[in-house]
Amino acid sequence: MTASGEGPKLREPDLPRTAKVRTTALRTGWTTGTCSAAAAKAACTALSTAEQPATVDTPLPGGGRVTLPVASYAVGADSATAVVVKDAGDDPDVTHGAHLTATAAWRVLPGLLLEGGAGVGVVTKPGLGLEVGGPAINPVPRQQIAAAVGDVVDVSARGVRVRLSVPDGERMARKTTNARLGILGGISILGTTGIVRPFSTASWRASVVQAVSVLAAQPERTLVLATGGRTEKAAMRLLPDLPEVCFVEVGDFTGAAIREAVEHGLTDMVFVGMVGKLAKLAAGVLMTHYTRSAVDRDLLIRITAEAGADPAVVEAVREANTARHAYEQWDTAGVLNPAGRLLCARVAEVLGRFADGRLHVEVAMVDFAGDRLVAATVPAWESA
Repeated sequence: MTASGEGPKLREPDLPRTAKVRTTALRTGWTTGTCSAAAAKAACTALSTAEQPATVDTPLPGGGRVTLPVASYAVGADSATAVVVKDAGDDPDVTHGAHLTATAAWRVLPGLLLEGGAGVGVVTKPGLGLEVGGPAINPVPRQQIAAAVGDVVDVSARGVRVRLSVPDGERMARKTTNARLGILGGISILGTTGIVRPFSTASWRASVVQAVSVLAAQPERTLVLATGGRTEKAAMRLLPDLPEVCFVEVGDFTGAAIREAVEHGLTDMVFVGMVGKLAKLAAGVLMTHYTRSAVDRDLLIRITAEAGADPAVVEAVREANTARHAYEQWDTAGVLNPAGRLLCARVAEVLGRFADGRLHVEVAMVDFAGDRLVAATVPAWESA
């Protein structure tokens, strides 16, 4: 609780419009990245000033800040530890209640050294965009933690080491796909927005359906689906002449959105996504939440071969740990564009078939930052 007796408050929220159209919404929560950033800031505050604030004000990746309570401190002669308990809101998150723990200590060299401790997974396979052998702390949470630490310590003048740990994290990880992805010994520190938005629930599905229904009430007949905030921004850059109402952040409810579009007589649909979601859709999996579906590796192998890749590249994709790893193999081998086009075409076929041919479907794939169009079923988009 905050000093005022209220729960954590998010200022300047950046919620997707599919949630904003609801008169009531499920309670949002905070990612392991946000909680780790708050714990790191609290620990560095105790280390540098000896103060132990009951709450810490933490920056969010997309702008805005959140105030989170600190559960406990432990301050020694040369280090300080702080704990923030994760609140996942109304999302069925296995890390809800996890004790994100940060221990801060001074170091001789300037800069922030971020380490993983007990309960934080170790990356053992490529394809995750993380260093093999390093802690499973994703890039955006790393930036978020650095920003939070920077609020209280000028690391260019005095270096600090922050070690993150999660008591019972190894047990929690057994309920995730971490082991299959080669992340061993604990959970991952995740989050691209810092906010856990409740999804994989009837209410989130209803919000997507409602957004499509709002579009259908307008003169426009084109629905543009994006899996998240970055892909939605990419879609808007790709199709700047369409009004904002056409764009729906669909999350994992592609099937529900398509059914609603068909029912309301929409005629055209564009789907914009990254390789992981597209690979699942191409295999006919329309519920793409990572805990409920897996990438079809055989599909990626066939696409690699059809794209004209050398047999060695095909074999490398056969051993790929993730769709991202396959993407990296395509990129290195120079077949990213043709493989991407084949993947997009396969997704368009699947989605068109799901719509019983009543929607004209186009598909585009963007890179992991959402900044670059990699491939599309419309060649003109790629040359624009």
